[in-house]
Amino acid sequence: MLHRVVLVLVVIPLAVILIALAVANRAFTPFTIDPFNPGNPALTIELPLFVYLFLSLILGLVIGGAATWFRQGRYRRLARERALEAERLRRQAPPEQGSTALARTNG
Repeated sequence: MLHRVVLVLVVIPLAVILIALAVANRAFTPFTIDPFNPGNPALTIELPLFVYLFLSLILGLVIGGAATWFRQGRYRRLARERALEAERLRRQAPPEQGSTALARTNG
């Protein structure tokens, strides 16, 4: 249900806006890496403006995802350590005798 709400309220309007921007910004725009000589053809590429918009969106998603992944590294490590500890404790525990062991602990 939440997935459908996010899809309807966020993804669909965002897609409509991006498609409208792509259609409206089809003119070729120069992008230069050399700020001192903007006319340098070796360091200038011309693409439609919507390509720059999409590339910046993709770059932002990649950078944001990488930052999130690095920041959550300690939680992944902690979960891995706890899973190993749980597995070690499971191996050390004596085998249960079925329902008699459960009856003894519940009193």
